[in-house]
Amino acid sequence: MLAFALTASLQTRLAQAADTEQSKSGASNEGQVKLNFRYRYELVDQTGIDKDANASTLRTRLAYQSPYFSDFGFQIEFDDLRAIGNDLYNSTRNGVTDRPVVADPEGTVVNQALVLYKGIEDTQIGVGRKRIKLDNDRFIGDVGWRQNDQTYDSISLRKTSFPDTTLQYVYIDKVNRIFGPDSGTPQANFESDSHILNAKYQFSPDWSVTAYGYFLDLKDASSLSSRTIGVRVGGSTSFGENTSSSYTFEYASQQDYGDNSNSYSADYFLLEAALTTSGITGKLGYEVLGSDSSQAFQTPLATLHAFQGWADKFLTTPGEGVEDLYLSIATTLGGANLALVYHQFDPEAGGPSYGSEWDIMIKKSLTKRYSVILKYANYSARSHASDTEKLWVMLAANFGR
Repeated sequence: MLAFALTASLQTRLAQAADTEQSKSGASNEGQVKLNFRYRYELVDQTGIDKDANASTLRTRLAYQSPYFSDFGFQIEFDDLRAIGNDLYNSTRNGVTDRPVVADPEGTVVNQALVLYKGIEDTQIGVGRKRIKLDNDRFIGDVGWRQNDQTYDSISLRKTSFPDTTLQYVYIDKVNRIFGPDSGTPQANFESDSHILNAKYQFSPDWSVTAYGYFLDLKDASSLSSRTIGVRVGGSTSFGENTSSSYTFEYASQQDYGDNSNSYSADYFLLEAALTTSGITGKLGYEVLGSDSSQAFQTPLATLHAFQGWADKFLTTPGEGVEDLYLSIATTLGGANLALVYHQFDPEAGGPSYGSEWDIMIKKSLTKRYSVILKYANYSARSHASDTEKLWVMLAANFGR
């Protein structure tokens, strides 16, 4: 709340200063105005719920980024989300409880509102509400697949003055979750007293290492408060003109933090390798979210849809942890990006298989402004959750500069 309140008053002053400075200099406004429309149809067929979810929604986004004046600038972004037709899905806010959840509740929000300062060499400071995406979004992300982003009321600092190094620090005062803006269950917001540290060193154009510390104190979800310390190493190698490979290794250790009453310690592990040849990329990965006797490794601020299958059956890590062995193949055909993914899920602590999942995606840019995505997920349950099929058709249109 503090960061957002500061931003509101500062933006007014900056806008006034911008008008004055442009009037004196005769300069034109070089700010950027962007308008985006994103329509999506989502079908969910879930065993145990008689009726399917049929969610037809339109998100309208209007954003403005100012030019810099005396090293200050600002960004403002508004989102409006509306159901098109009948609400034949459980948005978590519309009271439709006899259909599966599609977490896209209607509402209008200030999605981003922040002041930026770059008066210190190789340093950018931001105060206000913003999207935050770190590394591959596994720990800190914006949940960009959903129609309502996850944003953060925060103070952030990004410094690049050291050779080949990017340092980032963020203090998070509030997490604005995808379930807002109206209150309800799940919670729309988390009050927070969290500190985010991320340092990336680029050894070469092809290899980098990132060390991080995420100290999450979530006042409205104390069981998710945690201290996570980890390292991520990624690189790639070329073999001639048509063949290349890439590798990622990541390890993190998590413990209770803040007001979390559970005393626990759990580990995270990722090993991933990909090979690209003649325009076809094959990838093999193994991701583990461990568990001890009291709690499993959790990533409550991640872009969770991007991991452990698009059917979203592991948004909260089960008590026994998760082992995800996955294989994917991707290519481009007729200007469209195609991807096929298979997941095998097992408990990290041992026991019967959770289940498996097939995912398919086709993505194509129709023109410079228009794009379409077709996406399908099929989760086959064994000892976790229930059989679920999901289908998406998404159309996007972008305007402005």
